[in-house]
Amino acid sequence: MDASVAAVGLVATAPLQAVVALAVLAKHGRPVLFRQPRPGKDGRVFELVKFRTMLLPDAQRVSDADRLTPLGRFLRSTSLDELPTLWNVLKGEMSLVGPRPLLVQYLDRYTPEQARRHEVRPGVTGLAQVRGRNGLDWDEKLALDVEYVDHRSLALDLRILWETVAVVLLRRGISAEGHATMAEFQGQAMAEPVEAESVETRS
Repeated sequence: MDASVAAVGLVATAPLQAVVALAVLAKHGRPVLFRQPRPGKDGRVFELVKFRTMLLPDAQRVSDADRLTPLGRFLRSTSLDELPTLWNVLKGEMSLVGPRPLLVQYLDRYTPEQARRHEVRPGVTGLAQVRGRNGLDWDEKLALDVEYVDHRSLALDLRILWETVAVVLLRRGISAEGHATMAEFQGQAMAEPVEAESVETRS
């Protein structure tokens, strides 16, 4: 079902993706797509694909906040930057619903309970995304990921997909306060917050 919906979604959004790609090319230059290794089911690493929302770093633009453009903010707030991720779903690397794929360096920072989020394929959207997105702290987000793993079902997936529409339309929880996205996950010993997606040839 994931593959079928992703295939239909890619065809249906092809004209929109073409417009977004041209806008990204005009504003951000090349590359248009952000590609980054992310851990999937059982921690197996795959390449996540999204539209790029940040300028490439230079001497004047170091932080995510400096590099995130008005176009990038719009793409993130509307989740249009996520459309290419349907390719990851079509390839079987992701599901439509599941814990969001985070950074590879987080793998050894999870507690054994938090690491259970990798018992299923990561999703384009998930329980944490409809319960607060980046407005939640890390403990809350990871607990919701594990809750999804324990209670996953077709009915829950359909409910999350429906609630995702409302979250996107209302543009809730796009970023944590004071961050372009969210502070870096440091595990049990939280250090000075750093932007989680500071390396961008990405989205």
